[in-house]
Amino acid sequence: MATISRHIYELPVHSDHTRRAATAWLTLGLVSLLGAGLFSILLVVARTPVIQELIPFLDFFRTALVVHVTLSVLIWLLAVSAAIWSLSTRDDKPIWDRLSFSLAALGTAVIIVSPFAGAGNPLMNNYVPVLQHPLFYGGLVMFALGILSHLLRAVMFRMRLGEKLSGTSALQAGISLSTMLTGLAIIAVLASWHGIPGEMDGLIYFEFLFWGGGHVLQFSYTLLMMIAWIVLAAASGCHFELTPRLTFVFLILLALPAITVPFLYLAHDVTTAGHRLAFTELMKYGGLSCLPLGLAVAASLWRAEKPSGESRYLRAALVSSVGLFAVGGILGFMIAGLDIVIPAHYHGATVGVTIAFMGLTYYLLPRLGFGAIPERMATWQPYLYGGGQLMHIVGLAWSGGYGVQRKTAGIAQGLEGLGQKAGMGLMGLGGLVSVIGGVLFLIVAYKSMSRRRAP
Repeated sequence: MATISRHIYELPVHSDHTRRAATAWLTLGLVSLLGAGLFSILLVVARTPVIQELIPFLDFFRTALVVHVTLSVLIWLLAVSAAIWSLSTRDDKPIWDRLSFSLAALGTAVIIVSPFAGAGNPLMNNYVPVLQHPLFYGGLVMFALGILSHLLRAVMFRMRLGEKLSGTSALQAGISLSTMLTGLAIIAVLASWHGIPGEMDGLIYFEFLFWGGGHVLQFSYTLLMMIAWIVLAAASGCHFELTPRLTFVFLILLALPAITVPFLYLAHDVTTAGHRLAFTELMKYGGLSCLPLGLAVAASLWRAEKPSGESRYLRAALVSSVGLFAVGGILGFMIAGLDIVIPAHYHGATVGVTIAFMGLTYYLLPRLGFGAIPERMATWQPYLYGGGQLMHIVGLAWSGGYGVQRKTAGIAQGLEGLGQKAGMGLMGLGGLVSVIGGVLFLIVAYKSMSRRRAP
């Protein structure tokens, strides 16, 4: 369906090589999401009342959680980010692209099999939890090198703006901003590594190592989510009326808080409370920079025409993503301790990004040369996945109000009162519903990718 907007906002595929590169990274993201879904089943069961008592080994909950988070929050989001970066590059570089992808794919495979090859000793630090084993470390390093290589290629051969800024070139410029934010996140991790005392190890070491870079990376994800929102809004018949110039200005505004990162590192040693607080405040208040674009997309939804065909499932993904991200953002301002309101906030925000990337996958697959998206299934999928996640985070936030601690399972949760059990029961039910939604997404993608056609 043609866009209703006066300006064209789309992500075109410029060449056969671009199509192959984007397809490879998108496939890696789907594989990582499949792996994360398998591990998430174990997680939901391990925290659901009654059923959790049947699980004899609590430590596997933590091992599964590490791999689940790594696959769903790090590898899935970065792999889709890399696919989007491919769409904003010029000059075909097949050898470079194959090397980057091969490193990332091999690293992902190593991470997935590592728990079954003896990797254990999980550490539940924020952003990139780890298994203390050389195999897991090796997989993580290989994946990071693949992403870094592709990032450098995207920065060096990015699309030029041209004399007249169009909607598409504004989006491509925003994509280039996301590569710079991801690069800044990698630099932040290296700066933290340099600043951590040599005698420090274990949980506290990795907490400090990934704290700054993990916060910066969220700005890259949010920026790409906003680009996905604009594309989905335009492709699903919404009245997105911002001019390309104003859209680009708002994308710059979203990335602007990240310029404080070098100063935060200069102001505080990475092992101090001031460093942690500074990045917490950066995320809390700097994240408000997404409001102008977010409100513009919400306004376009308010005035949108009734969708049909492709517009139905793209609109469903957009609505679900906007809703979940808004709930997660609100919960972020309600955090008052180390309870499970924190993962409720994080689930809302991260799943909001994930659903936007799912919708963008539906948008891209036919344009990459694959078959038509099954309309009815693809329309229900975001509502099931998003609705289940909404139940999940409401249950977490509810139980957090009763003091249930995060990163616990089984009897360690200390579920005593009716309020705690009801909240965690809702969490478990929502988690199972969202698993169904996640499986549907993979089925939809498989149905499309199994029917290749001329791009």
